[in-house]
Amino acid sequence: MDDVIKQNRDVIPSAWVPKNREKKAARGAGGAKSAQGTQAGGSAKGGKKTLDEAAMTPFLREITLVSSGGAFLDGYVLSLIGVALTQITAQMSLTTHWTAAIGASVLLGILVGSIVGGYLTDIIGRKKMFVLDIIAIALFSALSMTDATPMQLVIYRFFIGVFVGADYPIATSLITEFTPKHHRAISMGMVSAAWYLGATVAALVGYCLCDVDNGWKLMLGSAIIPCVFLLIGRCKVPESPLWLKSKGREEEALKVVLRVYGADVTLEGEEEAPKAKAGFAEVFSKGYAARIVFLGILTLCQVVPMYAIYTFGPQIMTAFGLGVGKSAILGESVLSLFFLVGSLPAMFWLNSMGRRPLLIRSLFLMAVGLVVLGLFPTAPLPVIICAFGLYAFFSGGPGILQWLYPNELFPTEVRATAVGLAIGISRVGTIVATYGTPIFMAAFGIGPTMLVAAGLVILGLVLSIFMAPETAGKSLGETSSL
Repeated sequence: MDDVIKQNRDVIPSAWVPKNREKKAARGAGGAKSAQGTQAGGSAKGGKKTLDEAAMTPFLREITLVSSGGAFLDGYVLSLIGVALTQITAQMSLTTHWTAAIGASVLLGILVGSIVGGYLTDIIGRKKMFVLDIIAIALFSALSMTDATPMQLVIYRFFIGVFVGADYPIATSLITEFTPKHHRAISMGMVSAAWYLGATVAALVGYCLCDVDNGWKLMLGSAIIPCVFLLIGRCKVPESPLWLKSKGREEEALKVVLRVYGADVTLEGEEEAPKAKAGFAEVFSKGYAARIVFLGILTLCQVVPMYAIYTFGPQIMTAFGLGVGKSAILGESVLSLFFLVGSLPAMFWLNSMGRRPLLIRSLFLMAVGLVVLGLFPTAPLPVIICAFGLYAFFSGGPGILQWLYPNELFPTEVRATAVGLAIGISRVGTIVATYGTPIFMAAFGIGPTMLVAAGLVILGLVLSIFMAPETAGKSLGETSSL
């Protein structure tokens, strides 16, 4: 595996090079040399630092924290529905198709929200929608607590997904554009860790409420609590200075820089020139289509097995003989903890090891874990736990890169749009997989289900060997010009 990585480390297909970007790439190279010279001399022009040279202040960490809240809510609402469905199915006498529809509806919403939200974020800015989507998530979570019919639950879950999906391009763009380059991987890693934390908390909440009458209503409505805290924190976050600069609003951008970074930091030399407009045509007209397809498929291969496991966690745990009822929920909690723990060292490995090597090695080990589960579903309990742990722990690196890569590989004027499109492509697969998982499991069993999941991860591995670029240690201007 290491030989394959070494042979392909510097291989980037010609499709990666956007059309009409050669000059920008040259400027990026020149900027890199200039940056090296700056570092050698110790300061930017006029004795000021660039954004990439700025210190990681407490306020920047706070921006990362509240920006990660959307991922927390995604992990929370997606995972909690798996536990809630154990009550809802019995109370409403749901068929397998209704169960699948309720589970998949939030993913359909994420598909719509990520694409539309990403586009709107690049047009009207990060700040406005950053607050709006949290309010909307709280509203539809509250509606989910009512005496809803199965169809109403599908609708409420759909709209929760819309605004969760919209939050991803907003939040990840803000983190990318505010964070100095040497801290970018760790900050984006917080998004991935927040997702797993949300899923872990959801499993624990579900465990506590699964024996309570109408506990599913409390489960679905409990998302209001983190929404309130996130809303308070997000009201203090300013607009992205890079986005303001890309719109020609230099004076506003400088005010934000002064507030966030101080007087010794300048926007001079940052990668973005003013742009009149942005959108879907802008993404594809400059040759970024190959990047969109790569990132969409990679994200699909990473999240489809994970979403299926989380959405139907108790049922999957039971299928592997890990107990029923509360015991199965507890098993899902342990698995979620493996996901969370694995994301922590991955934040640092992305810088020390590099994006590309970590991605390839992680996907390989994830595939090994799923293959073992697929081939030996009746193996002894320690083997099942180790295989799940192997898959979950090494999901950390790819989980972070699904957010880090698209934000690094596109310029500010289309960054959120590109993130939204990549997420949207992946969610087409997650919708089909989430709807089909209980049906496929009922027809073929847990072993073949895990082998299908392994096949997807292997597809992501092969794609990454040939297409994954290395972006560690580079400025946003350099990475968007690769």
